[in-house]
Amino acid sequence: MKQGEKGLTLIELAVTVAIVALIAAGANMSVFQVLKGTERSNDHMTAVNQVQNAGYRISNDTQTAQSVDTINDPETPEDEFITLQWTNWENGDVHKIVYTFHDMAGGLKKLKRRHVIHDAGGVETGNAMTLVAEYISAASFSEQDSTWKLTVQAQPGIATETREYEVKPRVNM
Repeated sequence: MKQGEKGLTLIELAVTVAIVALIAAGANMSVFQVLKGTERSNDHMTAVNQVQNAGYRISNDTQTAQSVDTINDPETPEDEFITLQWTNWENGDVHKIVYTFHDMAGGLKKLKRRHVIHDAGGVETGNAMTLVAEYISAASFSEQDSTWKLTVQAQPGIATETREYEVKPRVNM
């Protein structure tokens, strides 16, 4: 440099670059933490949503049912989880709900609900399949002391959520 010119020395420049690098590293780590936290939060909320959907639908149908069957029918290709049935006292329609598991990637399952309606003469008047829940890693449904116990576990991504439900069936008259 010529005398009278002002500028930065090599040491000042090195210190400035080091400070900027530290600030950039800190910002990068913060962004990474926010993104990972968001992913964990999204996975957890998805897991909660899935087990609640399964619990609500199965509980509601079980309270309506006159018969509950937890035995898988080997004659069908699906893995039946629960079969529920009732007769509508107003018109004699017979409602049959079958919950089945279907494979997903990674060993997880989808829980689907088929609702078949037959009129009093035995003619099918309705047949609908709906997706109830995904990412199901474990589920059980058993009767204990005249109360049905449902346990559902979902595992989307890195989060796992398990819920237990107790369902009292309706009193048949």
